[in-house]
Amino acid sequence: MFVSDLLKGQTIIVTGGGSGLGKSMAQRYAELGANVVLAARTFERLEATAKEIEAKGGQALPVAVDIRDPEACADVVRQAVARFGAVTGLMNNAAGNFLCAAEDLSPNGFGAVVDIVLKGTWFMTQAVGRQMIEQGNGGSIVSILTTYVYTGSSFVVPSAMAKAGLLAMTKSLAVEWGSAYDIRVNGIAPGPFPTEGAWAALVPDPKMMEEEAKKHIPMKRFGEHSELANLAAYLMSPMAGYVNGTCIDIDGGEWLQGAGEFNRFVEMDRANVKQLLGAMRPKKAK
Repeated sequence: MFVSDLLKGQTIIVTGGGSGLGKSMAQRYAELGANVVLAARTFERLEATAKEIEAKGGQALPVAVDIRDPEACADVVRQAVARFGAVTGLMNNAAGNFLCAAEDLSPNGFGAVVDIVLKGTWFMTQAVGRQMIEQGNGGSIVSILTTYVYTGSSFVVPSAMAKAGLLAMTKSLAVEWGSAYDIRVNGIAPGPFPTEGAWAALVPDPKMMEEEAKKHIPMKRFGEHSELANLAAYLMSPMAGYVNGTCIDIDGGEWLQGAGEFNRFVEMDRANVKQLLGAMRPKKAK
């Protein structure tokens, strides 16, 4: 459904672009004609991903950065402009998270997540936004959020707080920058998409947890990287020119299944459910 040059002429910065979902999205952007700037802390991974993209005919610039440093974020933008002439898109994908009981969470542990997810994403967004405003041609900013921005979540309180802040940022900037500068700002809330980093940090016993998790997803499976990458490409493209200030869920219906009062019935045998519901109906008087 995507033409091969859909993103031709665009330059997109992808934070966390050296591995996992960030790598998958960056590769898809490059396949569709965009120049990609890969930004993360580990240069070796960035360099390896850049070489993979260039081997397939794409253009990629790896830049090591700690997004908790606002000046470092500004430098990423400067390097992108020096290499490609402009910045037209930003994919905020860098994150940090771990499981911890809230009462055991240390100030440093709390700060480690919030400083990356909330502050770091803002620093990069502001740096890119300033460049887009200076260029005067608009642009697209997309942030990877999570479905628990709607519900909260136990054992990942700092992440839930920080990601909820990014949802507020998304909606706020969509109006402020959309109105004045034609910059669209949107979010994507993924469900489970297996990656080495996330699984190591958030899945204590993969064999047991994966099967249990699938029971709570209506589609009965995890997401594939290509599915997220295609959504990310759509939001960055001219095809989504009227999409602004929204967050699109891509989780197979997972959070909705957990939210509905009687959705637990879908995990039971359907014939037994119907028998149970039938027994609850009042009998008609003869």
